[in-house]
Amino acid sequence: MNSVILRAGTRYLAPLLLLFSVYMLLRGHNEPGGGFIGGLIGATGFVLYAIACGTAEARRALRVLPQNIAVTGLGIALLAGLAAALFGDALFTGQWLFLGATETEKGLPLSTVLVFDIGVYLVVFGAVLTLVFAMEEEI
Repeated sequence: MNSVILRAGTRYLAPLLLLFSVYMLLRGHNEPGGGFIGGLIGATGFVLYAIACGTAEARRALRVLPQNIAVTGLGIALLAGLAAALFGDALFTGQWLFLGATETEKGLPLSTVLVFDIGVYLVVFGAVLTLVFAMEEEI
């Protein structure tokens, strides 16, 4: 597309969409959101960039093949699910680690649930961009 307005708007909107997608990813553990919706919102930023500047420019901006992002996310999600086996629990049972925990304070909670959500985020992000880029190149 050859619109100056769309290109100018995309320069500001795409980074905001990526930032908002990370917010939705981190918010999604206890409230609506999570890896799936965060990945969709993040991919929307690059789809908008591809529409405004072309698929080749969007691929250069991404710097990594979207297929590789999806496969990496799948591996991260699998590792998060297998982490429970180290403790003798069923697959995909959430495991928690509290950093800086004392007798009076709980500390910073980290969980395999968040790691799984990050994997889902990357799978959705990579899969959507793979499909959209392929369709855009066909047109």
